[in-house]
Amino acid sequence: MTITKDMSIMTVVEKYPQAAVVFMQHGMGCVGCAAAHFENIEEGAMAHGIDVDSLITDLNNFVSNIDEQ
Repeated sequence: MTITKDMSIMTVVEKYPQAAVVFMQHGMGCVGCAAAHFENIEEGAMAHGIDVDSLITDLNNFVSNIDEQ
């Protein structure tokens, strides 16, 4: 699965629970908050002043390592 900025935060976390660490490393500690259920990654990143492209790159690198195992 390739993660894109228009995907919901919860879709990613439900498929890859370990990816919550990547969100937190980027300053999105509210992965479990109510907004995470309806915001997409880009909206969440913008709300926290986070570089969405960097976040997406790190998320995809992280999950590709999981998928290879």
